[in-house]
Order: sequence, then C-alpha cells, then structure tokens
Amino acid sequence: VWQIRLDMHLLNHDGNITDAASIAGIVALCHFRRPDVSVQGEEVTVYTPEERDPVPLSIHHMPICVSFAFFHQGTYLLVDPTEREERVMDGLLVIAMNKHHEICAIQSSGVVMLVQDQILRCSKITAVKVAEITELIQKALENDQKARKEGGKFGFAESIPNQRITAFKMESAAVDTNDVEEQAGEIIAKADPPAEVFASPILHTPGTAQIGEGIESSWGDLEDSEKEEAAEEEGESEAAAFEYEKVETEDTSTMRETKNDEPIVLSDSEEEEVVILEPQELPRKTR
Repeated sequence: VWQIRLDMHLLNHDGNITDAASIAGIVALCHFRRPDVSVQGEEVTVYTPEERDPVPLSIHHMPICVSFAFFHQGTYLLVDPTEREERVMDGLLVIAMNKHHEICAIQSSGVVMLVQDQILRCSKITAVKVAEITELIQKALENDQKARKEGGKFGFAESIPNQRITAFKMESAAVDTNDVEEQAGEIIAKADPPAEVFASPILHTPGTAQIGEGIESSWGDLEDSEKEEAAEEEGESEAAAFEYEKVETEDTSTMRETKNDEPIVLSDSEEEEVVILEPQELPRKTR
C-alpha cells in the first residue's frame, strides 16, 4: 500500500486560489511516479529508479475547479476573479468538473442567492473552460516527458535561473482611476444581463428565503421502498405510544371494572375523594 500526501505552499496570491490549487494538485498527481514493485509469494521487492523506471499513478479523470464571482445580486458574473475583485464581489460559485462534463463538486459562498438558470449558465461555461485547461495540462505533461527523454532542463532547474518563480514578490502595476464611473457604466451597458433579474429575495417565513416564487420541487417525494419504511416506522411509533399510554394509566390511577349496569369507581388513592361516574359519562381516555 502506497500513501501519497500532497502539500501546497502558496508563493504568490492575486485571487482565485481555488482554481490555481486544483490545477497544481492534479498536475502534481499526474506527474508523480512511484517505484516499481514485484511480489513473489510473501516477498516484496521495491526497485530503485536505476533498476526499473518508476510507474505513474492511475489517474482516471482530472477534476478542474472554475470559480465565478457575482455582482449586483447575481446580475453580472465574472470568471477567474482577481484579489481586488474578490473584495467587492457579492458571492462566489466554484464548480469542479472533468472533461466528460461530470460535476465533481459545487461550492457556493457569499450573500447572493442564485436561481437555476444562473447555475446552468455557469456549468456550461465550466465545461468549456475545463476542456481547454485539460488540454493544456496534457500538452505540458507531454512536453515535460519529451524534455526528460532528450536530457534537457525541466522543472525547478529551468524555472529558477529564468526567475519564473517568485516568493512573496509581485511587481506593482499602475492603475488609472480617471473616469472610473464612465468606464464602469460603459462596461455594464455592453454586458448581457440574465433574462430575468430579481432585485431582492422574497421572505416567505422567518429564517427562509428564495429568489422568485420558485417551482414545484420533487426533493420531498419518496420512493416506494422509502414509503414502506416510513409506514413501518409510523406503525411502530403508534404502537409504542399506545404501550406508553397503557402503562401510564395503570401507574397513575386504579381502575375497577364492574358490570355494564354498575357505575365505575375511579380513585387516585384511598385517602382522596372517590368519584363515581355513570357509564355514558365516561371519557374516551381515562388516566
């Protein structure tokens, strides 16, 4: 059994660290090679890289994360937000998907509530971005393997002299703050908003909220097997309640049965007052 641990150290952060970390993690796992092993009976032999070429891991698919930042209660969305954009966004949606259009994970955070059309729109964009990123990863792995076979420089040996890796260092960029409102207005005017926008959430009851009136949900529908289990549980609950009520009746009161024509005497104790009721005046449940 091989135990593999993946640690990530953040050297430079300018926003959207989730997507960068997912790409770095899956590439590291695809690039990793473990020592080859042979087993004969109970004897296990682990070969060195000089004896046998290391073996890659079995990576069946590559889940890639794509992040979406939402502004103005979901009216506008932005893919791959920067650190400054993350400071002013209303909410964030992260979708992890592979190139087969299989959703591996979804995470939503922030104060924005999304409708179905917005999530479907993001999933379609994610499918396109994941296909592009997966192709780039496969090409990078192929180029690295080719460089290793030819004996060229690769990895840190090539990156450090060329100053491709920086540690807590980023060059400052000048930002033009002139006519910011006019530029923002032009960008918003050119953008295509969703077909239907809700200005504020609708509060049906305290503690619940949704955008719009919503549609009929099938989450509460039970399958046939679940219905049978629910019926059995309900029957057991009723039987347990009946037994509890019976025991409580016997413990708290003394009931004396008489003939149909005779009254029934109920008494909590011998010292208390005896109450005599006629048969037609008896309550349905006596305690």
